[in-house]
Amino acid sequence: MKTPIDSVANVPHERGNCAVQIDGVTKAFGKGEASTVALSGVDVHMFLGEMTLLVGPSGCGKTTLISIIAGLLNPTSGSVTILGTRLDRLSGSKQVRFRAQNIGFVFQQYNLLPTLSAVENVAVPLLIAGMSRRLAVQHAAKMLGAVELEHRADARPNQLSGGQQQRVAIARSLIHEPRILVCDEPTAALDTQSGQNVMQLLARVAVDQNRAVIIVTHDNRILQFGQRIIHMSDGTVEFVDDKSKGEGHDRQ
Repeated sequence: MKTPIDSVANVPHERGNCAVQIDGVTKAFGKGEASTVALSGVDVHMFLGEMTLLVGPSGCGKTTLISIIAGLLNPTSGSVTILGTRLDRLSGSKQVRFRAQNIGFVFQQYNLLPTLSAVENVAVPLLIAGMSRRLAVQHAAKMLGAVELEHRADARPNQLSGGQQQRVAIARSLIHEPRILVCDEPTAALDTQSGQNVMQLLARVAVDQNRAVIIVTHDNRILQFGQRIIHMSDGTVEFVDDKSKGEGHDRQ
C-alpha cells in the first residue's frame, strides 16, 4: 500500500482541480420562530494542491461549513460537490463510506485513544478498514517517520507533549491517503513555536497535488501558510484572499 510519505510534494505553482464546490448553501437549525440560520447562501470553491484557511469570529459558520463539507451535516438548501460527487444527494450510509475513503480529520483536542501507543493510534483507521494488525502497524510506523516521531512510537498520549500529540493526530489523519484533510483549530492549544512547527509539517506532508487541506482557525499567526483565505461573517463568505492572484475577491 502506498502511503502519503511516498509522494510528498510541495505546493504546486499551478492551480489543481476543484476539490470542493459549495453553491448557494444554507443551513438552519430548528424550525419556525426557534430557527437559527448558520449559513446563508454560501458559494465557495476549494482546490487540490492548496491549503485553504477558513477564518472569522466565533459563530460565523466556519464549523458548520466544514461539517457540511465532511458530510457530518446536510445543507438545508444548495449543493455540495466533493471530488466530483454530489455529497448532499448521497444516502447516510453512502456518505459514511465516502467520508471514510476520502476525508481525514485533525481535531483541536487530538482525540487520541489514551490506552494505545502512538503507532497504534495511527494504525486505527487501517484496522477499521480491515487491514491486518501487522501491516497496519508497519504503515503507521512509516507515517510516524514522516512526522518525525518514529522514536516515540511506543509512547502513550499522556507521555507526549501537545505538539507531539498533534503530530500523531496528523499522521493518523493521513494514514488512509484522504484527498481532503479537514483540520479544526490545529494550533489553538499550542504555543507559537509548536504551532508553527505543526503548520510547517502540514505544508510539507499533507499538501500535495492530489489533496486539498482545509483549516478552520482563529490563529492569525498561521495565516501565511494558506494559499487561499476565506473570510466568513454571519453565515456568509465576505471575501476570499487568493494569494495566487495577489488580491482579495468578493466571492469564491
